[in-house]
Amino acid sequence: MADDGFLMEVCVDSVESAVNAERGGAGRIELCSSLLEGGITPSMGVLQVVKQYIQIPVFVMIRPRGGDFLYSDREVEVMKADIRLAKIHGADGLVFGALTEDGRIDTELCMELLAVSRPLPVTFHRAFDMVHDPLVAIETLISLGFERVLTSGCDSSALEGLPQLKRIVEQAKGRIIVMPGGGITERNLHRILEGSGVQEFHCSARSPRDSGMKFRNYCVSMGTSLSTSEYSTKVADVTKVRTLNAMAKNIL
Repeated sequence: MADDGFLMEVCVDSVESAVNAERGGAGRIELCSSLLEGGITPSMGVLQVVKQYIQIPVFVMIRPRGGDFLYSDREVEVMKADIRLAKIHGADGLVFGALTEDGRIDTELCMELLAVSRPLPVTFHRAFDMVHDPLVAIETLISLGFERVLTSGCDSSALEGLPQLKRIVEQAKGRIIVMPGGGITERNLHRILEGSGVQEFHCSARSPRDSGMKFRNYCVSMGTSLSTSEYSTKVADVTKVRTLNAMAKNIL
């Protein structure tokens, strides 16, 4: 962790972004694929290669699909298999979350997944932002033994959710690390860190980058037509990471 107590986690979905995050001063990465969907389980190939190129801890997202956090038995089998594989391929921690249909933490499933995850630390991800009662939910996560929770304060962004974030931090009383995430940029980082009293924060710090393709067929889209252009990707930006990191260091 940084000397002054702030730790910056960057969510990445490529080796290049992971390398840039470390170069910019991130203390940890959350590795996933498909950040467009809010992040799903990365390929084990990406994890293997990322581990060859960076030294900072790599926490692996375990989320079999986009959408809600209510999982079927078969999806649970996939999650357990992915946890085992992630451990084999060098994951330093894991990130997952599961809810019941009435918006509570699925304690039974979380206990099963935590058992498979041992001895690695586990973060409960933004499924937390979909719970019915966050202050009850935080107590559940503490009793289950999650090391941290990633949350936007149950709102569209960490800035919008700041009042709730503050309440969650107060409720947690240091028994679990509360890590704000969701729309954190240079413009609002200071307000979020000062206003919430947290020690860690989560962001993607990305910039769009144009494709190297010279020949382009604009008639075809690989996903739904609502998705972004096939000729642009988003990559973690060293300068953005460095700026956010420097800002966090200067707050205390």
